[in-house]
Amino acid sequence: MSKLSEKRSATIPASEGYLVVDTKKCQGCMTCMLVCTLVHEGKENLTLSGIQVIQNPFEKFPNDLTVEQCRQCAMPRCVEACPTGAIHADSQNGNVRRINAEECTGCMACVEACPFPTSRILWDSEKEQARKCDLCADTPYWHEKGGPGGRQACVELCPVNAIKFTRKMPIKDTDADKGYKVNLRGSGWRNLGYSDQ
Repeated sequence: MSKLSEKRSATIPASEGYLVVDTKKCQGCMTCMLVCTLVHEGKENLTLSGIQVIQNPFEKFPNDLTVEQCRQCAMPRCVEACPTGAIHADSQNGNVRRINAEECTGCMACVEACPFPTSRILWDSEKEQARKCDLCADTPYWHEKGGPGGRQACVELCPVNAIKFTRKMPIKDTDADKGYKVNLRGSGWRNLGYSDQ
């Protein structure tokens, strides 16, 4: 990252909300993905979900799936890369990093800038625009208040409570997974054959 980018990143306020997940508790049902697209898009479309459950058939349990969600990064490369300012920290919604669809030109700079192997910025091929998790700050098909001060559909509807909202930044290093993958299992999970560690 250049000195100019670092200086601009320093002016972006921290988000007031984050999602953390327990990948060992997750059952791979994809309820979180379905509800995300239903509340945001009004239709089922797993490719547009702001949270992604990724299954690897070549791995053994519990490493056969992972859950990837937007990190609401402290130094968001997607915000830095956006030439129009469409991706911004929304001060009206706890500084959640959001995309203003009216300003998005579809250049895909944000998709390429995301430092994670599976980009947390999603591409809507129908609208030719970028999409990302907004912590349910803007859910036209769900009549609940979202964002950091409200509710998140994926957290509410995960049948095993493998997703949790937190106001505390999990980790400050943009490139790290550590901190976003947590243990949400209680001792009762041992009875089901899962580790509670």
